Amino acid sequence: MRVPAYSPEAVAEHAMALTLTLARKTHKAYARVRDGNFSLERLSGFNIHGKTIGVIGTGKIGQAFIRIIRGFGADVIAYDKYPSEEMKNLGVQYMELDDVFAGSDILSLHCPLTPETHHMINEKTLHTMKKGAMLVNTSRGKLIDTSAVIDSLKDSHLGFLAIDVYEQEEKLFFRDLSETVIRDNQIAQLMAYANVLITAHMGFFTHESLEEITRITLKNFDDYDSGKDSENEVSCKLIKDC
Repeated sequence: MRVPAYSPEAVAEHAMALTLTLARKTHKAYARVRDGNFSLERLSGFNIHGKTIGVIGTGKIGQAFIRIIRGFGADVIAYDKYPSEEMKNLGVQYMELDDVFAGSDILSLHCPLTPETHHMINEKTLHTMKKGAMLVNTSRGKLIDTSAVIDSLKDSHLGFLAIDVYEQEEKLFFRDLSETVIRDNQIAQLMAYANVLITAHMGFFTHESLEEITRITLKNFDDYDSGKDSENEVSCKLIKDC
């Protein structure tokens, strides 16, 4: 049994929070004020309004993110194998994947990890993106080739990076490593960049999400125990090459 969708809004809102934090440098402003520094120097940000936001993957989370970002007055372009008529009616323009890469001021990833999407953000696709663009990933870490992203940041081509997931996160996330040496050189590099924001896979982590996970999990137990058919049963139809 599985818990397939417990709070698309939680992840979408976290993606928006990451985007706004980098765009307006609120994390830096917070740290400064805590130190008694009220200067505005180097805190100039940019508007979301009027920007072109690219969304890759318009499932439940992608659609929730689109509804949020549309409220800021941004234009949305998107790629999905199965375009949503509802999103089209909201003004979303579906395009080929390369065109979404090239046209986005901010690119947000909301697609599953498959052999086809593994390292979809790589040296080639990063070169097609606008200089200074922002990349946001709250989906799966292995969508991004971390080495290529670091090179793009070092070359000042990629302007901003916000990630809630990381390619090698299983060795790091959900652990307190504050008093140990972090031996992952790539994440250490990313943590050193002022234009990078990292959170530790917490996009789902709201009270509402946890309640929904609990509710669905208990229902799965009840359905199994009573012999009921369940839409949450993991079957061969859901698993390729079963």
